[in-house]
Amino acid sequence: MRRSRLALWALAGAATLSLGAVALRAQAPAAAGQAWLDPKLGAEQRADALLKAMTLEEKAGQVSQQFMFGAFENFAPVVRDQKVGSLLFVTDPAIINRLQKVAVEESRLKIPLLFGYDVIHGFRTIFPVPIGNAASWDPDGVERVQAVAAAEARAVGIHWAFSPMLDIARDPRWGRIVEGPGEDPFLAAALARAQVRGFQGPALGTPGRIIAGPKHFAGYGAAEGGRDYDGVQLSDAQLYNVILPPFAAAVAAGAGNVMSAYMDLNDIPAVGNAWLLTDVLRGQMGFQGFVVSDANGTKNQVVQNFASDEADAAVRSVAAGNDMEMAFGPAASAETLAASVRAGRLPEATLDRAVRRILLAKFRMGLFEQPFVDEAKAKAILADPAHREAAERAAERSFVLLKNDGDMLPLRAGAHKRVAVIGATANSKRDMLGPWAFQYDLPETVTLFEGVRNRLGKAATVETAPGVQLKRAVPSMFETITIPGAAKPEPRWDATRAAQEYDRAVALARSADIVILTLGEAEDMSGENASRSDLTLPGDQRKLFDAVAALGKPVVVVTMSGRPLELGPILDRAPAILHTWYGGTRGGTAIARTLFGDVNPGGKLPVTWPRTVGQVPIFYAHNTTHMPKDQGKRYWDIPSTPQFPFGYGLSYTRFTIGAPTLDRTELAPGGTVTVSTTVTNSGRRAGDEVVQLYIHQRAGRASRPVRELKGFQRVTLRPGERRTLTFTLDEASVRYWNAAVKDWVVDPGTFDLWVGDSSDATGHTSFTVGGAPRTVKGWK
Repeated sequence: MRRSRLALWALAGAATLSLGAVALRAQAPAAAGQAWLDPKLGAEQRADALLKAMTLEEKAGQVSQQFMFGAFENFAPVVRDQKVGSLLFVTDPAIINRLQKVAVEESRLKIPLLFGYDVIHGFRTIFPVPIGNAASWDPDGVERVQAVAAAEARAVGIHWAFSPMLDIARDPRWGRIVEGPGEDPFLAAALARAQVRGFQGPALGTPGRIIAGPKHFAGYGAAEGGRDYDGVQLSDAQLYNVILPPFAAAVAAGAGNVMSAYMDLNDIPAVGNAWLLTDVLRGQMGFQGFVVSDANGTKNQVVQNFASDEADAAVRSVAAGNDMEMAFGPAASAETLAASVRAGRLPEATLDRAVRRILLAKFRMGLFEQPFVDEAKAKAILADPAHREAAERAAERSFVLLKNDGDMLPLRAGAHKRVAVIGATANSKRDMLGPWAFQYDLPETVTLFEGVRNRLGKAATVETAPGVQLKRAVPSMFETITIPGAAKPEPRWDATRAAQEYDRAVALARSADIVILTLGEAEDMSGENASRSDLTLPGDQRKLFDAVAALGKPVVVVTMSGRPLELGPILDRAPAILHTWYGGTRGGTAIARTLFGDVNPGGKLPVTWPRTVGQVPIFYAHNTTHMPKDQGKRYWDIPSTPQFPFGYGLSYTRFTIGAPTLDRTELAPGGTVTVSTTVTNSGRRAGDEVVQLYIHQRAGRASRPVRELKGFQRVTLRPGERRTLTFTLDEASVRYWNAAVKDWVVDPGTFDLWVGDSSDATGHTSFTVGGAPRTVKGWK
């Protein structure tokens, strides 16, 4: 059975050495014959010079990366002998400095290490989970989030993030939907560009920034049945029109790395797929950086019945265009590639190509001149209060108001003297942080209960009780991970404890004037190896809701999860529902501020929210089909329409979006069409609206989706304020990849256009695309 990324942690243990500071050092002047140490030369010249000096074994080491599970003493000899070019999952700056000292002072060629880490939604400061950041529909804000994450990671010696995750996901059963941008390629592409800029800055090597590593290339989010690690079958049209656009956007933004995916894509493991990694990624998209496998992805080709053994797997991986192997234990590349080259199974030039790409990254990141970090400065950067404030603002912008009957929200501080904050996640710091967070400061994390209590102060008595416990039927692989300062999993309640906790929560609700009830999933129910067969509320949460609702007290529901959930009758009975994903370090403060009106929620769903799991996969950009009038009647038992459409989200105020107008009615070859609309805050509170633009091609050389997002803007308006927004459409807006032509095409004809506040937008006009049917340039 394959072992996923962190499954071996418990077996190996984390490095926990207590080390003194290592002084910053500058490289000694280049010795004769060591031109690669001369900073006056360009990165290409230095890489070429170094490559010529390397043995086959040293080259094989550079394309190898290991998890650092164990003590410094276990890894120092491997680093000294240059049998590894990169390490991951070491975050102590003292250990990083000691390892770099071995690499640059004790190894033959003095090549520094490249340190990588899963900087997914923050490092020490934890921001909303990626799908929550996507719900902000705010690329500029997401760029700021990743810039903070990069600053913290670089401060401790990390050079490279295995992020952003750009897998389009249209099946919420898939656990890793929480890590991605949602279902739409246009929104995902905008977020991809923003995250690359946030991580890397204006150029690779910008001080205080790190290498962005978009993943998983490609198709991982379309796993069969939503089951993590299962194979993927995608048509070329789906790949080019849906899956690949966010990766192309990341490449165009200058991403220095791309991670290849674990799984079979159309029966060929992505890590060994030359068409995918060389023809598409490099040839069509123009990618210039280096490619790394996902954890054990190279070795897995053996159990996937693709490679005959690990030596064959290493050859296939490098030959296909995968430049670095991420591995548990010694990489197959380090162990076998030198012998494979000598035996003629891999041309040395092919290995050199991979090594050169890695060396270029190290030179461009300035590692040969500045391999060490300032440990005292790292502590100051990690403790920067501005980072926590940024996390709070990001959380506030991620929340989606799903329901607000009778304007129950916002609540008025002081209107209720006894407030009960109830639910399994109501006072759980670890759940507030969400999955894929490891280096957090747990004491500074604010829960919902703490946020409400702090917000109300002496104006009310605020009490909490979990009521129910959320536990997976199959324990998460992360439960066995030991990280200093991390939350320990709570033991499973026995029947007596479960009954007592349930009764205590109901009694607390009975004594309160108002109940804030959290419903959803524990953080380990989303993420890697966290797929679900259904979307109902886990545990006894529905029972708890029924009991609380039966008391007749005002109830506000706050949902927390990394995916849409089947809420069923709760949607009918709860007057107000605020969806908060997992808010991060300051999530509780942000939720409280939103509940009490200090913040007006303005987030929008980046995914279509199904009524029930039987509808999935479900997404807005489906084709018309030959029975369009019956689109909402595909099932005989329930409507086949979603519970909430893509782009949906309410506000505490009201907005009016005007009909779209065009500066011209024809999009000529090489031309543009400017779309204008007005948005007015017609309510009594300041708030944010996300104005969205969709198009549809009526006829052409392929059936096209009923709607495709092609523009959006999030704006803040005061009560009564009106603003004119403009969007520009060009040839790239109407092109698509045609499965019959096998190329990017533009079809002349009539296009519908809508503007509004979701994919159900009603403001309509149309335009035409002029010229003859034609093929057009692709990603470049």
